[in-house]
Amino acid sequence: MKKVPGPPSFDGLKRRIARHRAENPPRKKDHFVRETYCLGLMDARAKAREWFDEYPKAAYWTEVESWRQLDGDQIEFTMRRLPSAD
Repeated sequence: MKKVPGPPSFDGLKRRIARHRAENPPRKKDHFVRETYCLGLMDARAKAREWFDEYPKAAYWTEVESWRQLDGDQIEFTMRRLPSAD
């Protein structure tokens, strides 16, 4: 019987990421205000709704920039908006 190969090495990927970061300097800082939260599911929904009520999407470009589910029904998420609606 043939042996099943194991998972691939991540060394090549690590080198590519390092090379990309070295060749491409970080982007200029954008002007968005960001806040990251780690809350239970219902509290996370309430916090996001609070942001959308306080800073309407049309004026502040408010959005949930990223989110991920953690153990224990916790949600880590980042809200993003413009600092003013000028």
